Order: sequence, then C-alpha cells, then structure tokens
Amino acid sequence: MKQDPLILLAAGGTGGHLFPAEALGVELMKRGLRVRLATDSRALRYSGLFSKDMIDVVPSETVRSRAPWSLALTSLTLGAGFVVALNLLRRLEPAAVVGFGGYPTLPPLLAARLLRIPRVIHDANAVLGRANRFLSSRVDAIATSLPGVLDRDPGLSPKTTTVGTPMRPAILAAAAVEYVAPDSGGPFRLLVIGGSQGARVMADIVPGAIERLEPSLWNRLVLTQQVREEDMMRVRGHYDRLKIKCELAPFFTDLPAKLASHHLVVSRSGAGTVAELSAIGRPSILVPLPGSIDQDQFANAGVLAQVGGALRIPQSELSSDRLASEISALAAEPKKLTAMAKAARSVGRLDAAQRMADLVMKVAGI
Repeated sequence: MKQDPLILLAAGGTGGHLFPAEALGVELMKRGLRVRLATDSRALRYSGLFSKDMIDVVPSETVRSRAPWSLALTSLTLGAGFVVALNLLRRLEPAAVVGFGGYPTLPPLLAARLLRIPRVIHDANAVLGRANRFLSSRVDAIATSLPGVLDRDPGLSPKTTTVGTPMRPAILAAAAVEYVAPDSGGPFRLLVIGGSQGARVMADIVPGAIERLEPSLWNRLVLTQQVREEDMMRVRGHYDRLKIKCELAPFFTDLPAKLASHHLVVSRSGAGTVAELSAIGRPSILVPLPGSIDQDQFANAGVLAQVGGALRIPQSELSSDRLASEISALAAEPKKLTAMAKAARSVGRLDAAQRMADLVMKVAGI
C-alpha cells in the first residue's frame, strides 16, 4: 500500500524554531500528510506534536567563535550531520524538506539539495537569520513572517512569500481570549519572560523595579516571572521580603495561557515571542537581546513598537528605575493598555499555518 507523502521539517532545538514547525506539522497532518522532525538533541525536552519516535536527531553545531579551532569543530560537526541527513533522506524519501532556521537545518536542507528534493525555508525574524541567509539561494521557496524582509534583494524576492508565523493550537486558543484591561484598584497581572533559555537581566533588573513601585501597586500586583535555576534563590528571597504575590519557574509549559491571562508582558523580543504577542494581542515592554550580529531582536521589537503595541527598551537603557516608571505609568492607564493590545493584534496572522502549508504543498507538487 502506498503511504501518504511525508514532509520532513527541520528546525533548531529552541521554541522559537520548534513551535512554528509544530504548527505547520499540525496543519499538514490535518491534510492527510505525514510529518517528521529533524533537529538537535535539545528538542527532546519539548512536549507537543513531535513524540520521540517522530524526531530524528542530526548532529549540528552553531558558529560560537571566529577562532580557527572553533570554526573547524563547527565544520566537522556539520559535515557529520550532512552524512547523517543524507542517509536519513534516502531512507525516508520525503516529498519536501522545510527548514525553520537555526544551524541544525543546514545538514537536512543541503542533503535535500543534493538529492533534488524540493526545499522551503521559513524565517520568523524581521532580519533573515544566518543559517537561512546561507540557505536562501539554495532553496525553491522562502516564507517570511513579516512583509518586506527581502524586498531589496532582487535575487531572492521573486521566490519569497509572506505567510506570517505558523501558530500552534495553544496560541490559537489563547488568541480567542479577549483582552480585558485591569480595573482601577483591582489586580494587575504582570508576566516577565526571557526567552527559551531565560534571561539573567530579568533576574537582575525586575526585582529592583518591583521594589521601586508604589506600595499601592504592590498590593495589586500578581507577578509571574521566568527565572533561571541559578537565579531562583535570590529572586525569590527578594519577593518574599516585599511580600509580593508571585509565581516563579525556569520554564512555563502553559505559556500561551499565561500570555492571555496577563495585563502586561515584559520580555525579550525573539521572533516567536513577538509573533505570539501579536497573535494573542497583548501589550508588552520588550528588551532586545544585545550583541547579536544581525540585531534581529531589535528589529523584531520594532515591528510592535512602530504600531504602538509595545515599548522597546534597549538593554543598555534598562534600569530598575526606568522599568518601574514604565510599569507604573501603564498600570495607571488601562485605556492605553487596551490600545496597545489592539495595536499588537493588528499585526498578528492567525492563518499562517494554512498559508505555509499551501506553499509547501505547491513546492512539493502535492
């Protein structure tokens, strides 16, 4: 009996890459296709669509340094990953390979090129990531989350389609929850997150900012904060001393629901986070990760800041005093929070998974 066509999804092992891949996988399976995931070992800790028997771990390595020994190690590891991916694709015979960014996508996409298997990449950032930039001239189609990413590149723009960021079912459910601004004198729910790996700056700055709020706001505050294990004791001790109602954890498995239930979000501005804030429609204070070559998080935050859905604060300008001031001002203006939520929602795309699936099936000739 002939099996249904298989689509191999390739993604780096963090939520920002995996969650859009999962969302596309759900949509493709609804259409009767089979899916598998090629990734690195980090993905094994994530729950969701991809059970362990659906995941193929491919050796990969990120460029961590320009030192010759580091570049050599990266090249050797990616070379080994290419051999593994080549054998994997020969065995699976996928109808297409779809990459979602990160260095673990390089071996499967390059192997697919050698085997003449149709190839698509998706990039959720406002600036094309380094792995996707390398692959962009070697694939059949490019999907972007945001318009205009490759408009100035005549070699790539003709094969580029803006589809948005595919959203997993939990985000779509959260997007159905209407934003309700805090009542004057009622609970004010603040969510602080730092990306898939957490962020030390949040542990360093946020407790001091909370301490600088007016005591009247302390009594209203319901705080949920992502805190790395190594920072947990000092952060919890700070809030215990202030008698702040808080929930602290290194990782939240129910993050979509938490985004929907809070009045204000303080976060890094990874592509996945910005896309989810847009889809759900929640006001935010965004602190881009500094020092990245592409400044992608700064550009991502700008998408929401430009429409009035977020405040963008570079980390170099972030202090406990500044953050306390911004939180206090927003907590005192429920109408502004509502307007920010509406503005954020205006740039969200809830049909991105369907649009991405249409593109993949077209390229695969299904």
